[in-house]
Amino acid sequence: MIATGVGSMPGGDQPAYDEAVRVVLGELADLPHLPEVPGRGAPAGMLGRALAVTDGLGIDLQPAGWRLTDASGVDHRRARSLLAQDLDGLEEQGQDYTGSFKVQVAGPWTLSATVEKPRGDKVLSDVGARRELAQALAEGLRGHVRDVRRRLPGVDRLVVQVDEPMLAAVLGGGVPTASGFGRHRTVHPPEASEHLGWVLDAIGAEQAEPWVHSCAPGTPWALLRGAGARGLSADLDTLSARDHEALAEALDAGESVALGVVASTDPAQAPTETELTERVLRWLDLVGLDPVTVGDSLVLSPTCGLAGATPAWSAQALRLLSAAARHLT
Repeated sequence: MIATGVGSMPGGDQPAYDEAVRVVLGELADLPHLPEVPGRGAPAGMLGRALAVTDGLGIDLQPAGWRLTDASGVDHRRARSLLAQDLDGLEEQGQDYTGSFKVQVAGPWTLSATVEKPRGDKVLSDVGARRELAQALAEGLRGHVRDVRRRLPGVDRLVVQVDEPMLAAVLGGGVPTASGFGRHRTVHPPEASEHLGWVLDAIGAEQAEPWVHSCAPGTPWALLRGAGARGLSADLDTLSARDHEALAEALDAGESVALGVVASTDPAQAPTETELTERVLRWLDLVGLDPVTVGDSLVLSPTCGLAGATPAWSAQALRLLSAAARHLT
């Protein structure tokens, strides 16, 4: 088994990002990731990062949040500049790195549920706009994957994790309208799968491995696999009996499952390596799988991003996960 992080790390300035890269490369020997440090502002957050990747769309940051516009605003340009700067820092610290690596990006449905149309209300409310946004993300990811490969030539396995925390709400009609008094119409599963499929297929076309992460209850894991996800990332604490079964099926099929087993914020009492190891073994016993059989297909991770943790806990959490993965191996 191996360990990885979900994505975000604590801090609020550029030195914090540089330290996050150092921690990730140092503590996650088997599957480090490109850190996000959203404490630096909206252009550095999950949405800003994804919009920096999208191709061919004008976007600006308004008081209500990110909005599609005729031309890119200063904050969108800042998001792109910051992503390039972060990749420069990764390239410098990871110049001798070889093996597996992971990057993250917000998915098409999370973007549609949070980004606004030019005249207000969410992109989710317009069938054409949400299609255009998903296709722009898919096209932009092709170039992003190539850029990461160019900067880290020693990487032989590149994972692209698509974050979809809003997907369950989109499918369940739970996304509020601009007024706050109503809810957007439910998106039907075939359309949800199609849009995700464009993004996941674009990742696969660049010889990268598409994963989908969500720590929200009610995430449709079978739909994600059907759309092309070859890895699923979940918070163990939010899983239902049906979710356990879906993740076990993915592992049994030889696909990857990243299981969130360590708190994403500072706990009152940190678990020990032994406690973490026993927790994972109990889960494997619950779903009827042998740790020897699943091997590196099972990945240990925090329950969600670590942006809300202290720097000390974020480093300790990754260290604990790596230690537990070694014990299980």
